Amino acid sequence: MSNPRQIYVLSPRDLSPETIAVTFAKTSRSPLSFQEIAAELSDEQSAKFHEKWVVGYGHASVAEHAVLHIAFENVSRLAIECIESNRLASYTEKSTRYQKWPLDAFYTPLNIANSQHAAQYKQTCTHLFKTYQAVIEPLKQVITTQHPQRTDETASRWEARIRAKYIDAARYLLPSSALANVGMTANARAFAHAIRKMLSHPLDEVREIGTEVKRVALEETPTLVKYTNPIAYAHPPHELAPSIPKEAGEDWLELVDYTRNGQETFLAAYLYSSSQSSYSNILHTAQSLTSQDQSTLIETALGNLKPHEIPLRELEHVHYTFDALMDQGAYFEVKRHRMMTQTPQPLTTHLGYATPRLFEDANLIKTYNHAMRMAAKTYQTIASDFPEEASYIVPNGYYRRLLMTMNLREAFHFCELRSAHNAHFAVRRLAIRMRDMISEVHPRLAQFMRWKSRPHWQTIEKEHFASTQLP
Repeated sequence: MSNPRQIYVLSPRDLSPETIAVTFAKTSRSPLSFQEIAAELSDEQSAKFHEKWVVGYGHASVAEHAVLHIAFENVSRLAIECIESNRLASYTEKSTRYQKWPLDAFYTPLNIANSQHAAQYKQTCTHLFKTYQAVIEPLKQVITTQHPQRTDETASRWEARIRAKYIDAARYLLPSSALANVGMTANARAFAHAIRKMLSHPLDEVREIGTEVKRVALEETPTLVKYTNPIAYAHPPHELAPSIPKEAGEDWLELVDYTRNGQETFLAAYLYSSSQSSYSNILHTAQSLTSQDQSTLIETALGNLKPHEIPLRELEHVHYTFDALMDQGAYFEVKRHRMMTQTPQPLTTHLGYATPRLFEDANLIKTYNHAMRMAAKTYQTIASDFPEEASYIVPNGYYRRLLMTMNLREAFHFCELRSAHNAHFAVRRLAIRMRDMISEVHPRLAQFMRWKSRPHWQTIEKEHFASTQLP
């Protein structure tokens, strides 16, 4: 065979990320193999190529072939919100479910440290961390009673099974100043965008992180992130954005918009892939089908999904927008789903906080409420001078609003994953109710979500949240 197939790795052990990117870029106009192209390149030649084509002519897609792995250590969980807000990246972070935080593991912003609020900030953070550590053992004792060790279960497996149950409640006390580690993998183009966002952030910590990321990225990709500068984001005028606190009895989840003819939209997209006609004609055909024929066709498209299989991409033509009120701990789980579009409101104490029922069961309600109210008082004091930095003091239990827009394919993934028995109870309640709302408007599509052994969302709420929620 004169042209045998070859598949091989261009290893970053042998070539710099920028050289790998140039090697792939040059194949569009060179008859040589990738290995031959790479052999002709030096780091200096690669830099010149990127200066001309990526920077000079805007061929930014070339930068997607240069991949970086960057470690962030001892950054606040508030800063992680910006770090992890990039869609085309991969992250792994220190888990609040499986690790315990030491007393001094919190970030103090410099402007607070140099202000009249320094002592109160430190006192509140320390109290939240001490309370977090103090409640773990009593909460564990309740869980061990509610979930005793099975006869066929080793002590280590039992501890692994019950650990998240009491840590999930204890971590409601952790403030956003809590320090964590996160690993990020992305291509140079995505990192350039991430750096611009960090350099444009209102928090000093995040801007400092952005400067450090740019420095270390330049060591690996000296050209591709060279021209990353702050972006002047325009924020809406405060007087046009009403601030109305959470009202008693207000619903915490609302489906505010969705594709009205979603089932026909999906069917039209499904038929479109094997047709030669226009979308308008095909949509008319889908709308003309009888209800039974539509159900049969949806069954053909979605009825054979096996575990771990990804449903058809045509589901992405159907969209939903939810307005959700969730605690900060739940938001930290939801934000990882970056295929949806998320718009969070600022983290404050204005909307009240959630109370895990386990604190009632362990007779720790007074302890919990005292810590949460102390945080609210400190937040309000600091916010008068430093409205952005005040968010560092807000614990995971406080409510936050989030606007979420997602397609149905992402909804399949989110609702299945986050409603599973091992998911955090606050996110589990959210995912189950979201699926219920989708079922109400598009029942024939939602029935194919993998949905065995899911309780009602109100069952989750009754089991895991205290009966009295503070406004």
